[in-house]
Amino acid sequence: MAVAKNQWRRVELWFLIAYAVVFQCYVVYHSVRISEEYSKGPKAGWLNGLRQGWIMNQLMDLSDSQWRTFRAGLPALTGVMAIFTILAGGLKAGLHVSGRAMAWFWLIVSLSYITYLHGACVVFILAIAISNFAITKAFGGTRALPILIWTFNIGFLVANRVYEGYRFSSFGEQLAHLDQYRGVMRWQISFNFVILRMLSFSLDYHWARILRPSTVNWEKHAQQCDLCTLEASEDSKAGCYLARQERPVPLFQYDVVMYLAYVLYAPLYLAGPIVSFNAFASQLEKPQRTYSGTQIAVYGLRWLACFLLMEVLTQFCYFNTLAISGVWQMLSPTEIFLIGYGVLNFMWLKFLLIWRFFRFWTLVNGIEAPENMTRCMNNCYDLEGFWKGWHSSYNRYLVRYLYIPLGGSKWRLINVWIIFTFVAIWHDLEWKLLSWAWVTCLLWVPELVVKSIVKSHRMEGFRNSPLFRECCALAGSFNTTGLMTANLVGFVVGPAGMHMLFSRMLSLQNIPLLFGIVFSMYIGTKIMFHIREWEARQKENEKLKVPRSKSVD
Repeated sequence: MAVAKNQWRRVELWFLIAYAVVFQCYVVYHSVRISEEYSKGPKAGWLNGLRQGWIMNQLMDLSDSQWRTFRAGLPALTGVMAIFTILAGGLKAGLHVSGRAMAWFWLIVSLSYITYLHGACVVFILAIAISNFAITKAFGGTRALPILIWTFNIGFLVANRVYEGYRFSSFGEQLAHLDQYRGVMRWQISFNFVILRMLSFSLDYHWARILRPSTVNWEKHAQQCDLCTLEASEDSKAGCYLARQERPVPLFQYDVVMYLAYVLYAPLYLAGPIVSFNAFASQLEKPQRTYSGTQIAVYGLRWLACFLLMEVLTQFCYFNTLAISGVWQMLSPTEIFLIGYGVLNFMWLKFLLIWRFFRFWTLVNGIEAPENMTRCMNNCYDLEGFWKGWHSSYNRYLVRYLYIPLGGSKWRLINVWIIFTFVAIWHDLEWKLLSWAWVTCLLWVPELVVKSIVKSHRMEGFRNSPLFRECCALAGSFNTTGLMTANLVGFVVGPAGMHMLFSRMLSLQNIPLLFGIVFSMYIGTKIMFHIREWEARQKENEKLKVPRSKSVD
């Protein structure tokens, strides 16, 4: 019976792969055709943001301002990374600098870096950051601190966007001349990440005061919080990022120098990933040992390969500009689906390149930051897995600093609404982002309810039946379709275009198309199941290779 089952699984896998190849070829062919039709054909001129590319005299889609800015700034960012890394490496190797001395180094170079970016507006950043530090030191260890610190930071998060930063002239005409020295970048945009780091410092210090670090088993505490599974060896435990995050540093390290070095840390200042204060401070003292020099070099080469893939994609498939130029409204429902699917893949690759560039910068300087984009967006079949795999470091941050303090799984169905509303406001004050957050929650709540029912003892027989796998695949196809819709509403069409999108897609004549979309997502989900099973087998094989004498717990 087991042999027949394995043979069927192999046959099924070959069919799934064949369908996936045909599907992807169909997507690429028609995406290129639509892009050429609106860039070179009689409809040329409809698309915004096209620039001359470098492959086969093609035009390049640079309509996304975030990608355009990052790509244009890559030479300068690479030069800054090289200079800072050489300086830091020289101090470590020549003078054996670490800990507080290294914090001074990063504070000085980071201040220089953000002064170039924001000019005189760096005064606003320092004023808010130091005020946050003063509140933390005054109320750390008391019940009032979490409420005060969240109110303070959310207040500035909203105020910074409402007032679009602040003008020196508002504080007196004698300061008005400073308004002309505002740097090359608006400080209130990157300040969102500063707020996350300020909250991390404040709450890490607060919990260090309350929990009395000397009496707490931090590795066990990390496991109980479901934040990580520590590796088998003691060396791995010492270098595990999440173990560092849960273990407070000595109280004297929660000082203003270490705090400002962390809040303004140049490699992660603009985009993340997000590192907790505990993890940052501990790695200034003892640099990470999780990644070897060879592994870091390979990581950099993989980033370069992904960058070349993005260059090819943006020169042949103009997904983003087809969406933001409003051209999608003139396309057929099938073409709308193709463009929507393409936009999500473009967004995934864009953020992967941005986040991994800055993570590479931290790794070469001895700081391990959590990886974002732990899975390809085409390898996620549920909302929970998608969110954990997309902005993974932000997810871990929210679990530690918001989800668990709000009661964790006990109030899960309520917590998701609070957390996603905060995430939307943190990104920007826009209705389309709030729409994205609330549509995501509407999709997530049923998923959580169904998962809890399926995990119950009464469903054990159903879980072991062949029908269960098919039901999961069908549920995954609906989940994936809903996830695509939520992201299209939040990041492409907005609430205003939502009615038009639904009216075009949900008409009677498009029922075959909707069936085709759901079936394609069903096939994709089945492939993901095979991938998960292969990963589980690999983990089992790795466990068998570990000698019993070296295993821990």
